[in-house]
Amino acid sequence: MHKNPLLAARDLQRAYAVAGRATGVSVLDGVELNLNAGDSVGIIGPSGSGKSTLLNIVGTLDRADAGSITLDGQDLAKLDERALAEVRNRKLGFIFQFHYLLPQCTLWENVLVPTLAQAAGNPSGVEDRAKKLLNRVGLGDRLNHRPGQLSGGERQRVAVVRALINKPKLLLADEPTGALDRHNAEELIKLLLELNREEGVALVVVTHARDLAFKLGRVLELRDGKLHELQEVEAAR
Repeated sequence: MHKNPLLAARDLQRAYAVAGRATGVSVLDGVELNLNAGDSVGIIGPSGSGKSTLLNIVGTLDRADAGSITLDGQDLAKLDERALAEVRNRKLGFIFQFHYLLPQCTLWENVLVPTLAQAAGNPSGVEDRAKKLLNRVGLGDRLNHRPGQLSGGERQRVAVVRALINKPKLLLADEPTGALDRHNAEELIKLLLELNREEGVALVVVTHARDLAFKLGRVLELRDGKLHELQEVEAAR
């Protein structure tokens, strides 16, 4: 018997109003997506195809016009804003093209920011976990450095640790290599996949880089408002 998926998105619809048009422009038109714990998925597609919109809806930062999303057994449509904020903090991790680290704070302080939203603040064991993860990404000796003292690749590694600090079930990365050079982009994808396996966290990466996407377990292309699964032979196209 198959376990219920970690994430089940069904018939997601999303359109945007456009001035001068009676009907909106549809970007998601019946998107279906299943993810199990530990999965890794790359999502590719042309600019404007709705990749970031889809990620924002899955990540509860936006709502679909129609359809449903169940995450870890919870129907997200039935949750109020306070409950959604709790889901974002405890079950989801986010990595963006730009790291959004607080420039006035140290690396250590930046990593611990997500834990402050929890009632107790810095729950038991979180500092040990932070040290473990920072050592894991090669930054254990840089705890008191500020973002301005780190390279672009190092800042993204801090963002990865920050996203993982609360032990999320699902890690969402929106163009995480977009601001990096080729070497650092490949190293970041490698790191994400290693942490995906080590932490057992499901990973979704939106990227324009097809070859990087094909390093993940599955590749889906968002085209004409729907997700289409691609095979590895299509990577070079």
